[in-house]
Amino acid sequence: MMNSLRLVLTVLTVFALSGAAPSPAAAQDTAIPAWLQKHVGTGDGQIAPVVLQRARALHAQKTRKGAVRNPCYLAMDATRPSTVRGGQAGRRFYVICESKKSFRAISSGYGNGRKLQRADFSNGRQCAKNFSNAEGSKLTTGGAYVTAETRTSFKGYYSHSGKRRPFHRTFLLFDGEGDTRNARERAIGGHPAVFLKWQCRFRNPDSPHADAQGYVPYGKLVDYTSGRSNGCTTWSQSASKDILAQVEGNPTTLYIYPESGDINAVANAVKAGASLSRAGLYWNEACLSAIGAPRFWPKKTLQPIINKWRRSLPEQPPRDLPICN
Repeated sequence: MMNSLRLVLTVLTVFALSGAAPSPAAAQDTAIPAWLQKHVGTGDGQIAPVVLQRARALHAQKTRKGAVRNPCYLAMDATRPSTVRGGQAGRRFYVICESKKSFRAISSGYGNGRKLQRADFSNGRQCAKNFSNAEGSKLTTGGAYVTAETRTSFKGYYSHSGKRRPFHRTFLLFDGEGDTRNARERAIGGHPAVFLKWQCRFRNPDSPHADAQGYVPYGKLVDYTSGRSNGCTTWSQSASKDILAQVEGNPTTLYIYPESGDINAVANAVKAGASLSRAGLYWNEACLSAIGAPRFWPKKTLQPIINKWRRSLPEQPPRDLPICN
């Protein structure tokens, strides 16, 4: 199944980037409708041809096989910058509903990675350079996913309108294949780009979230929309509500660009001083200029480094939060 999908994606990529015309039969199945074509491009708010073609092919394949029935599909271009002119959040995540002629481009985070003594695979705030499917790498992995169930968890209390309120965050799980097949092992999914930075704990024995002593954590909400994440896709709180409502109980496909093959091909082209467009390759120009060349760290290379680093960490005694004033 994966081989057939890769063949379809490869053919579509060649058509999208080279301008070659597919056969009449293929054109009937894959032709981008006129209303959607106006959203295709490399500018802010647009989707690159190769990203759209692969996202459409993945959705079409999963729909034919009955894996998804949702008429909408998702896509992400992790080569794009976090912010654009004026400091506005860059839009690199896409929600496309062709039956409704709806196209929406929003911001999303990418994996921030780590900087270890044996390997530096960290990413800056503006552009992603490093990618991996290693568990614990905190990096994004491009490829094919299908949305799965959601899980909502309590994170603590925060202040809102002068009152302490509980904060819950919903996490949308992804199931992957190929390089992304360990998405569950890595706890990769989508969620609002906000976390609760714990500061102290206060006594609230009536709370269903209280510990054995009757205390609950309290902190400050931190919004990191369009920034970096632990490898998950992250959206603004308002966009998250829309996406979660759209896929709750009705899974759909998500295609994230670039895959490992794209990353390696672009890196080789940069090393050789070749033109990406002439080589039929794509990467956001601004980010490529900023990072020099991307790198994919395969699991078999990076996992042993991460595991050894983890084993070297000293054991830390459990720490209790201070009591709130």
